[in-house]
Amino acid sequence: METTRRRAQQASNGKASEHVEQSAQWGRAWEVDWFSLISVVGLLIFAPFIVFYFVMACDQFECSVSEPLLQLYRGDVNLLSIWARAPSFTWTAAKIYAIWVGFQVFLYLCVPDVTHKFIPGYVGGVQDGARTPAGLINKYEINGLQCWLITHALWFANAHYFHWFSPTIIFDNWIPLMWCTNLLGYAVSTFAFVKAYIFPTNPEDCKFTGNVFYNYMMGIEFNPRIGKWFDFKLFFNGRPGIVAWTLINLSYMSKQQELYGTVTNSMILVNILQGIYVLDFFWNEAWYLKTIDICHDHFGWYLGWGDCVWLPYLYTLQGLYLVYHPVQLSDAHALAVLLLGLLGYYIFRSTNHQKDLFRRQDGSCTIWGRKASFIECSYRSADGGLHRSKLLTSGFWGVARHFNYTGDLMGSLAYCAACGFGHILPYFYIVYMTILLVHRCVRDEHRCSSKYGKDWKRYTDAVPYRLIPGVF
Repeated sequence: METTRRRAQQASNGKASEHVEQSAQWGRAWEVDWFSLISVVGLLIFAPFIVFYFVMACDQFECSVSEPLLQLYRGDVNLLSIWARAPSFTWTAAKIYAIWVGFQVFLYLCVPDVTHKFIPGYVGGVQDGARTPAGLINKYEINGLQCWLITHALWFANAHYFHWFSPTIIFDNWIPLMWCTNLLGYAVSTFAFVKAYIFPTNPEDCKFTGNVFYNYMMGIEFNPRIGKWFDFKLFFNGRPGIVAWTLINLSYMSKQQELYGTVTNSMILVNILQGIYVLDFFWNEAWYLKTIDICHDHFGWYLGWGDCVWLPYLYTLQGLYLVYHPVQLSDAHALAVLLLGLLGYYIFRSTNHQKDLFRRQDGSCTIWGRKASFIECSYRSADGGLHRSKLLTSGFWGVARHFNYTGDLMGSLAYCAACGFGHILPYFYIVYMTILLVHRCVRDEHRCSSKYGKDWKRYTDAVPYRLIPGVF
């Protein structure tokens, strides 16, 4: 694996030229309390059933979240009859999914990025990641936008010219494909777990809590790799789940056209708004290397299974709902949803752009017409290296410490509102994202407090609110 190790410069007297009072631990937890353990075991047990429940509710109960429970209570159905009516694993779905994953692996490993050479402003090709807790900086091949473009070009070419398969192929095999995604999710999570014990990529970046359930779910290795370039975190975070996101929505749109002879404005809105989010992810994939998923999370079931199953099945519930309930919004409703989604995206992207600009220019930049203000801080990596960092307090980062999450939540609400107000199911996404991002706020700030110590307290004094100024 190609890495570079960067350490603090030593002064002429042999001591570090920068000073911190004590070494701070960062990355995920070393020890597990009982609440965390119960939460981990609960997620391992119930998360797969949550996915099945929502998909089954659409397939058998018209997307009603309450109807399965009511019918179970009345005795109209039982668990075995629900299970018997659900489509099972098929070899057709297995072949589709194997071809899909294999194709994404091929694009990821064998097609180096060339789009950065002719698309102005796009950062692709070989890029440095963030420094790991052990002090390493990994190299990554950033080619996600290229993979997305190739995949979707082939999808549209098939739909309009080649006709190798139906554009509704994903919807038509949706539940059988769910079993295949679960097989891959558990397989890759288990492989990463075993690999961490037998042949870890970088032993210095492994964390063992002593609790097998927590280690399995949250991961042991920080950046597990096979060979020089196949990085588990980057591949499974971005591909196959996020590349598939827009294809899944296109398949839903095709199914709506097939069933009703038309495509509703709500389905178009969902495709556009979520498409913007996906394209933004791949356009900024190099920036993504500096986010919490790559910088702090270890690779375990949480990311492995989550990216294979949870993301493609629950992040696309709006499109699935609209296949069963084609909602045609009024012009005013559609415009309100579009504006909310675009405003949320603007806040999300502008906030992240401000931080990226600040990092690239090492604080020597202007934000909102003024020189950027920041808190200087220092920390130690696990290899003993002393490092300095800056925490931005200008622009949106002076409004709230995680204002990018606020924009993300606005966009999430827009996806749900596009489905109207007839059922609760499409709104699972905004409920889940609120829980996820609030938890991420707390988790990220706990890590930053451990990492930066008293400097983090100075930062929170300067920017007192997390998400909503004056509220939280």
